[in-house]
Order: sequence, then C-alpha cells, then structure tokens
Amino acid sequence: MIQLSSLNKAFGVRVLFQDVTWQVQTGDRVGLCGSNGVGKTTLLKIMAHLEDPDNGTVTQPSNCTVGYLPQDGLSHKGHTLFTEVSTAFKSLLAIQAEMRELENQLEDQSLLPIQQQKILTRYSEAQETFRHQGGYDIESRVTNVLHGLGFKKNDFEKPTENFSGGWQMRIALAKLLLNRPDLLLMDEPTNHLDLEASNWLIEFLVSYPHTVVLVSHDRFFLDNVVTEIAEVSLKKLTTYRGSYSDYLVEREERLIRLRKQKTRQDEEIARIQTFIDRFRYKATKAAQVQSRIKMLEKISPIEVPPDYKRVHFHFPPTTKSGRIVFDLRDVQKSYGNLMVFNCVNIHIERGDRIAMVGPNGSGKSTLMRILAGSESPDRGMRIEGQNVVAQYFAQDEPDRLEKPLSVYETLATGSPLHMVPAIRNILGGFLFEGDDVYKRVSVLSGGERTRLAVARMLLHPSNVLLLDEPTNHLDIDSTNVLLDALIDYGETLIFVSHDRYFVDRLATKVLEIGHGKAVLYPGSYEEFRWSVEQRTETESTENNQKKLSANKLKKSEHRKVQIKSRQHRTRLRNLQTRITALEQRINKSENAVRELEIKMSKPGFFDDLKVAQEANRQHQALMWTVGDLINQWEALQKEAEELSQA
Repeated sequence: MIQLSSLNKAFGVRVLFQDVTWQVQTGDRVGLCGSNGVGKTTLLKIMAHLEDPDNGTVTQPSNCTVGYLPQDGLSHKGHTLFTEVSTAFKSLLAIQAEMRELENQLEDQSLLPIQQQKILTRYSEAQETFRHQGGYDIESRVTNVLHGLGFKKNDFEKPTENFSGGWQMRIALAKLLLNRPDLLLMDEPTNHLDLEASNWLIEFLVSYPHTVVLVSHDRFFLDNVVTEIAEVSLKKLTTYRGSYSDYLVEREERLIRLRKQKTRQDEEIARIQTFIDRFRYKATKAAQVQSRIKMLEKISPIEVPPDYKRVHFHFPPTTKSGRIVFDLRDVQKSYGNLMVFNCVNIHIERGDRIAMVGPNGSGKSTLMRILAGSESPDRGMRIEGQNVVAQYFAQDEPDRLEKPLSVYETLATGSPLHMVPAIRNILGGFLFEGDDVYKRVSVLSGGERTRLAVARMLLHPSNVLLLDEPTNHLDIDSTNVLLDALIDYGETLIFVSHDRYFVDRLATKVLEIGHGKAVLYPGSYEEFRWSVEQRTETESTENNQKKLSANKLKKSEHRKVQIKSRQHRTRLRNLQTRITALEQRINKSENAVRELEIKMSKPGFFDDLKVAQEANRQHQALMWTVGDLINQWEALQKEAEELSQA
C-alpha cells in the first residue's frame, strides 16, 4: 500500500527520523505511538504528501487515494451541512450533474439525429456508472455517517459556518469517511467526539475495507481498532503486531532483552578498552592493540530508550466531606429558547465516582458549572454538603493560566508549602523536564497548557473533584499519571471524558445527560450501556403493546388476550402478504430492467433515435421504481421482524 525507504527528517538540529524504512500493507490498521514531540504528526504529513522528507522516498501505487484528518484547524462555510458532506462524492455528483445536462440537451428538438445518438450513448454510460458506484444511495450513506457522528436531522440544513470548532472537525471527519480513501490517515480523530460518537467510529473503522494509520491517545480506541502498533522512538520506527495492550507487553519484553544486550556490549567494550589502555605503549602488543581498536570502531552501539519513570502521585489530604456532597432539587436551566434542564433532581454522596455522558451540547458542561457553583440554575436548589472542598477543572482551564508566569511558578503559586518539594516530580510526569520548567505560559502550545493545568490541579487539596474533559490533548503517558492519581483518590469524583479507557477505569456510576434530564445509573459504563440497551428494548416492547391494546375492546382479560393474539397474527400475515407482493413487483421490475438493457445493448439499437430516447427514459424510471420498491420492502420487513419478536 505505502512504503517508506531510508527516510530522514530533521528540523534544524532536532532529528526526528533517521534512515526509517517501513511498509504498510493493504488492510492494515496501524496505531502510531510514541512520546510527545517524537514526530508522529510529521510522519502522517509525510505519508499524506503534505510535507517532504529530507532524504528517502515514499512509494505507493499510482491509483492509491489518500485522505488525511489533522488534529484541528479545519473549517467549512458556504454550504449547508448536508451539502458540504455530500461533496465527499464529488465524482458521483459530477456524473449526476452531467446526466441532468444531457437530459436537458435531449429536450432540444433541433438536434440532428447523429447528435442525439451521441448524447443518448453518453447518457447510458453515465447512468450505468452512477448506478454501479452507488449514486442512488448517496443520501442514505451521508445520513448514516452524520447520525453516527452525533449530528441531528435538524442540523442537516444549517449553514456549516454555524458549527463550532469541534463540530467543524466532525464535518471534516464525515467527509473523509464517506470518501473512503485507500489510505486513511487520522491524527487524534476522537479529540472532538463524545463517547457514543467514538463508539460508532470504532465500529466503522473495524469494518473499513482499506488501510488505516492513526494517532490516538485513547487506549480503548486503539485496543479496539488497530491490528498493529508502530512506535516512534530514538529516531527509529519499530512495529508490533496486535492491539495496544499486546504492544505494551511485547515492548517491555523487548526492552528487557535490549537492556541485557546493551549490558553485555558495554562489558565487552570495557574489556577491549582496558586491554587497549594497558598495552597501548608496548611494542610487543602493538598488533593486538590495533586489532582491538578496529574491533571497537566496527561495533554499533546498542541504543536503549531511556527508562520511563512512571510518576505515582497522591492528592494532598484534606478533611472529609459530609455524607451528602451535592443535592440538586427541581433544577431548571435555559439559554433563551433552549431548555437545557427541566426539573432535574440529583443526589451525590461522598465517595461517588460519577462519569457524565451524553452527546455534545446536551448540557454536561452546564451541569458541571451548576454543581461547581460557578453558574446558578434558573429555578430549583443547589444544596452543598458540609465540609465540601471542591476543585473544578473546566474545559477552558488551560486558557485561564497566567501567561507571564513560568511553568514552575504556575505550580508554586498558591501551592501548599508541604507540596512544593513535589512540584518537580509532578512536572516531570507531565513531560516538563530540564529547562522546560522555566518557559513562560505565553509560549506554550495548547497541549502543553493542558498538561500544566492538570499538573497544577494535583497540588491542591480537595475532597470533591469536578473535571470537565481533563484528558484533552494529553498523551497516553500523561493520562496514565492522572489516572493513577484519580484511582487512588478516595474522595468524590465527578467527571466528563471521551476517553473510554479513562471512563472504564474510574466510573462506579454514570450520569446520563440529555433531553432536559439527568438520570443516575449505578455501575460501570459498560453496565450502563447494557442497561440502556435493555431499556430501549423494553420501551420498544411497551410501545408495541400500547399500539396493539389501543384497538382492543373492553372485555374480559381472557378475551383481550385472544383478540390481541388474533390481531397480531393477522397483522403479521398481512405484512407477509404485502412483502411477497412487493418481492414479486421488484422481481418483475428488475426483469424489465434487464430485458431493456439487453435490448439497448444490441447493435444498431440507437439507429432509431426516438425509440432509443424513449427506452432510456423507461430505463431511468424503472431504476427509480426498483429503488422505491426496495425501500418499501425493507420498511415492511423490519416491521414484520419486530412483530415476530414481540
């Protein structure tokens, strides 16, 4: 699919890649891993031909299509959402436009017969290409992807410029997925997705028929999508087959072997050097000394990645809160005509570890601000328990850092005195080492500011943590530092995160936000998803029962059951009859299409232009008829299956 040969890339004196050779096979799903700054994004850009290597080659088939999703920075305007995303089918839309133009030309009665024949021939070719490439399915394919990524039906006709940055990236992702490039390159695709959209994307990528190479800090996402890990480290690239969890095990085993080899090599080098130093000036040993000097020159030093010192940190102790932490009673909150919460009641107790879930825009951040006391409800009460010491990490927390301060001063300012010795340790855990601690906040990147804001949070004592997307822009190592600290945190935790692994490790309760409500479920996120599925099935069954019982006469219970059963069977028989009739009509129409296509393919058919033109119109009408009949058949089939299971 794509091959990198002897690749070199540097920015000034900073070398990212040195003599990297790598081949990605068709159908591989590869996760690029490595510490921040090792060059993962640069490598994706080189593969996407958006950046050139200093040396080496990038080889791929001439007909290979490449799609690239950056971390951010994309925006769209000038179209509605649906129209913009439909541009993913640019070639098909061009064929459709050509077909319409050809239809208009055929209406011109002044055309010469030879011109009409030429137009009809081209129209037939274009229509066959349009049908074969799925042109008649564009609308349903666009709709499915938009719904999967969290867009609602009423979003479809909104101008794209009305959507915020995170939704802009979802638009870009939708177009990329619909375009289905042979090589799909994505840089942190889940950054702007909520949990449900991320779950949908996992299913989409697992069934993706082509090659995928992606960067992600979401361990659950990697474990469930990739079939191979490519680790960027020490200017080299090393591949591991399997999931991210498999990679962690195999990498540790490899490092153990590498360290042993390095130790043996160092011992051998020391032994040779000792001999050289001892006999360098003895004439009788000159030949042997020179021989060993040449041996040293031929030895390629084994490079071992530096030991990653896993930072384990505990939040500073504080007094315990009362049993009740927060109590929201009949809370309502609106913004203009938008009702976010309507009569919400939530009871949070000491020790709860609650993950807020719900689609973007459902009100998770609003509820966080209400719980934190930084925003008041329009109606209802927020009751805070005794001795509650809350710390709130907002989504825009990184932007609240004081820009004139240095990295170290940011943590030292306001830190408890007994925590000052831990500052360097914490900063190291979040990748601020050496002179990095003297950088001003004003020169930090967005990801660096996020890491600094999270690090600062770890220094302050609290018995309630309210965290709104704390892992945004954190790499896996930094996320693990935070995760370890939160696992050991024995107090109350309420958080929002789109990182499924993070949620699975922490949550003991799930608070579902949406449709003006907030419902608390006991158990893990996986148990919550099972509960939702069961609830959906129950509601579906109850709705079916209500529809059936509405037509029943008020007689004895036994008579009700008999009537219900009879009507159920009758309705199912009627549906099956209608399905059979539709199948016959579909077969008849498809046979008519085939007969017409056979007739149209015979030599000399287009000699009679009027007959050919009428046949072409019949063919188009039959194609649309077949499509409509199939849609009706699918709807009835689905209804019959639901009745059979009821």
